[in-house]
Amino acid sequence: MRKAADVQNTAVILGGGLTGLSAGYVLSSAGISVKVFERDSVVGGLSKTIVKDGFRFDLGGHRFFTKDARIDGFVRTLMKEELLSVNRTSKIYMRNNFFDYPLKPFNAMFGLGILTTFKIMGDYGTEKLRRLLRENECVSLEDWVVNNFGRTMFNIYFKQYSEKVWGIDCKRISAEWVAQRIKGLSLAKALKNAFFKFTGKDIPTLTDKFVYPSLGIGRISDRLKDEIDKKNAVYTDAGVESVNHSDFCIDSVVVKDRKGTRIVHGTEFISSMPATKLVSLLNPAPPEDILDAAAKLRFRDLVVVAIMVDRRRVTDQTWIYIPEKNIPFGRIHEPTNWSDKMAPEGKTLMVMEFFSFKGDSVWNETDERLQDITIENLEKLGFIKRSEVIDGMVVRVPKAYPLFEVGYKELCKKVYDYLALFSNLHVAGRTGMFRYYNMDHAIESGLDTAERIIQKNNSFAGDSDEELAWAGAEKCEPRL
Repeated sequence: MRKAADVQNTAVILGGGLTGLSAGYVLSSAGISVKVFERDSVVGGLSKTIVKDGFRFDLGGHRFFTKDARIDGFVRTLMKEELLSVNRTSKIYMRNNFFDYPLKPFNAMFGLGILTTFKIMGDYGTEKLRRLLRENECVSLEDWVVNNFGRTMFNIYFKQYSEKVWGIDCKRISAEWVAQRIKGLSLAKALKNAFFKFTGKDIPTLTDKFVYPSLGIGRISDRLKDEIDKKNAVYTDAGVESVNHSDFCIDSVVVKDRKGTRIVHGTEFISSMPATKLVSLLNPAPPEDILDAAAKLRFRDLVVVAIMVDRRRVTDQTWIYIPEKNIPFGRIHEPTNWSDKMAPEGKTLMVMEFFSFKGDSVWNETDERLQDITIENLEKLGFIKRSEVIDGMVVRVPKAYPLFEVGYKELCKKVYDYLALFSNLHVAGRTGMFRYYNMDHAIESGLDTAERIIQKNNSFAGDSDEELAWAGAEKCEPRL
């Protein structure tokens, strides 16, 4: 058996996104040896910034906002003068009109028409009265929206946008997702705010300001990597091929990188990789029912198309939401409205999100055709002329969003109850936990995981520095 000293204070982190890097930063600062392995060529995961010929863009545009003072202080201390304060201005393109977002009552009323507005209000009142008389079963997103907003609002907005984003019928999208995500479901909050509340000051997701690194959201991940690299190592282009264990204790991982394949030992293991992938890599393999449950958990993929434009600005918006079915992308952002440094002087770029499933017609389309389709639709919307286009770029993002289908909660419980049996495995993060985390929650997940490991380490520590080796290598018993 290997002795604890052989792997003294070594945390192996699978995944170099915000969660894994935040955990690695805290552990490294606490004097614990850290090894981070990221399959991609750069760190950041979904929160990375792509750079091409002086143009910079994020994978969808990721603002940083939190009401948690600890997370806010962590990011501000890390980024220092790199952070900008950005005013949020967004719109929804619906029924050939641009609506303010958050919705303003009169803008929404006149944009939709008086009759439609009264129908929305009437539906809402009817549903409130119906709920007083009897509670309707709420299984799907459709059930939840109709119960809370009425059928008219569901048909006008929620059905189109939700099915465009998730790629499945609203009857198959779990209502539990709405409950989990409601604080961040800003369009739902905006609609309710416009028609039924007339104020949004108490709603965090409708905040009119956020902070943003001047060179893109990926700078947060880059800075975390820089700090870890001072004492430890972050390996990119390093995919995990196997997670070896015995008696519900992780012993090592097999990593394949540019230098070949190697075995990496550790005492504690943090995984922010997709839980479905983690389960498939366990060696020996889990029981068949665990593999079956994990295989049924699905993700929604993303195709990002950036169009570089020979103009200083195209819009003055941070986001534009597009529920319309006849327009293939679902959201637009213009990075130069977030920071002037996101493009060369006098130039700008538009970034469109196509929601997709890996292997479908959007995912398999050529880059050239995707760019052409995007330019054609931007012209149709009146944003640009084809003659203004300088260049374009397409980025495919697998497993961007957990897909919360009806019944997913039971599947998750089966998978995570099994993973919890491993005494030195810590599952964290958005895809790791199969949760719709915002950036602040992803960072929080990493910090909390690191702190639990530090506390565990201290509980095993002796009175001298020489005795600080984790008992994990010798005292790794399953949690039952």
